[in-house]
Amino acid sequence: MRLYLQGLIIGLAYVAPIGMQNIFVINSALTQSRRRAVLTALIVTFFDISLAFFCYFGLGAIVERYTWLQMTVLSIGGLVVMWIALGLLREKPSMDHNTDVNIPLPQLAWKAFAVTWINPQALIDGTMLFGSFRAGNPGADSVRLILGSWTASFLWFFGVTLVISVFSARFNDKILRLINLVCGAVLMLYGARLIFQFLQNLL
Repeated sequence: MRLYLQGLIIGLAYVAPIGMQNIFVINSALTQSRRRAVLTALIVTFFDISLAFFCYFGLGAIVERYTWLQMTVLSIGGLVVMWIALGLLREKPSMDHNTDVNIPLPQLAWKAFAVTWINPQALIDGTMLFGSFRAGNPGADSVRLILGSWTASFLWFFGVTLVISVFSARFNDKILRLINLVCGAVLMLYGARLIFQFLQNLL
């Protein structure tokens, strides 16, 4: 349960920062019917989980096999995660109503795929984060981490959709900023933990 909760917390910190995926979901919740917004959240969640699956069982499996690669991912991954966290702490996100979400379902699915799988930031962040998961927690227990992360994707995208659709008039830049600050702090601690683990393995 501890590893599952750790994966849930890190997963939330990974998925919550306001990027292309979240802007897409937020705009849908602000401008579309609740049914349409929930459908959008479902599609985005599917692609987000599939990306995490690829990063964890693809690159992550390779990382787990080689000790030198584990050390490399722990060190570089820790630095990258801390760099991402620093960016979140500095960033001042703003509401963007320019994304067109009033589109046919196939086009909606394509855009959801694009903001996830054709998003360099998501690919890099996911590879380093879930590769670090595998390097820092080898063995069967690490599966609980990824299950927690998948749960985080589901809870986050559906939670954001429902909350915004109900309280859309009160959702503003300050709330986005608060989300980034909390997520940045969590990722900073996780990055520091990876660096510490690298140093322990080195000594």
